[in-house]
Amino acid sequence: MVPARKLVTLNYGRALKADTRSPGKVPVFGTNGQCGWHDTPLAKAPGLILGRKGQGPLGVEWCDKDFWVIDTAYYASTLTPDIDLKYFYHLVKYVGLNHLKDGTSNPTLSRDTFGAQLFPLPPLAEQKAIAAVLGALDAKIELNRRMNATLETMARALFQSWFVDFDPVHAKLDGRVPAALDPATAALFPEHFQDSPLGHIPKGWDTGSILRQADLLSGGTPKTDVPAYWNGDVPWASAKDVSQCGETFLVSTERTITKQGVEESSTKIIPANATVVVARGATTGRLTMFGHAMAMNQTCYGLRSKLGAPFALYCNARHFIERLVQGGHGAIFDTITTSTFEATDVLLAPKEVLIAFDKQVTPLFQQVHANLLQSGTLATLRDALLPKLLSGQLSAAQTPI
Repeated sequence: MVPARKLVTLNYGRALKADTRSPGKVPVFGTNGQCGWHDTPLAKAPGLILGRKGQGPLGVEWCDKDFWVIDTAYYASTLTPDIDLKYFYHLVKYVGLNHLKDGTSNPTLSRDTFGAQLFPLPPLAEQKAIAAVLGALDAKIELNRRMNATLETMARALFQSWFVDFDPVHAKLDGRVPAALDPATAALFPEHFQDSPLGHIPKGWDTGSILRQADLLSGGTPKTDVPAYWNGDVPWASAKDVSQCGETFLVSTERTITKQGVEESSTKIIPANATVVVARGATTGRLTMFGHAMAMNQTCYGLRSKLGAPFALYCNARHFIERLVQGGHGAIFDTITTSTFEATDVLLAPKEVLIAFDKQVTPLFQQVHANLLQSGTLATLRDALLPKLLSGQLSAAQTPI
């Protein structure tokens, strides 16, 4: 075992406020991972970036291209040719950084504390072989992430076309056949517009509170002093889980509860793929959908479609959530309340149009969900392989990857 200070040095990032960045293709990293783009790199690839401060989990990121790191994070440089940086990345990601932070109001990872952390150092050839095996799994996980981003972009582009730009209505108004729509779907759109509080909208459509088309669900917390309620088989989502998810679907939670905990508290099981879940606390406005049946606590709200069109509701929420947060009774980090949802003024399309939209995008969301589950399995396999590879129980040459 070798202390980190003999293997790498941690370099401080440099401040780069969002309003001073120039458009470009250089990724910018902060304490929780990538946080934007710039046109000029601070460091050369490849890069290992470590979060430095903050209450939440500190990021451990790998970058294959030149990059910038802001002053809330470090980037590592090797001190010896005996260490492979990609291997070291996998080690640090597996070990984690949160247990090394000091302080309470703004916990910080110091270079001295990290430098004292011991890491196993097999021969360089074995390091490279381990990194190659684990890197192959990471590459598939990253491919799934990119594919999911594309799939959701496709779904939201269709939402934009139908419910924001009103392309089918404009086409009919101009005497054209709406593009890429079968006759039955095209017939659902009117040929004219009408005035509304939101401006011109398709004739016969309406505006109003999102709660006219969605039921608002709240969560709850089983008594924390009853052990029988906790560490069961039921995922239990909090605003923290929702805000840190960063995906279309939440598929795992930090804490779980038992079936008894559900039955004897105000929380309830929410089915998968059916409800938009919005964080209401310090991470106001973050949202996702549940990829498994889950319970949630009172730091979240659920929106369940009354019309059988959950993905249309999800895209609608994505569209109006920024305005909703800004109207959240004060600053952007204030708490969303029931009255916040009641006061929303959104486009309310007819049920038939919403269902037609869901029919078109459901295969996209199903693939996103499948990719997320596969990535979870791959991540579990990756994390299980590392200690076996380090201990010699398994050699890199034996892995079928």
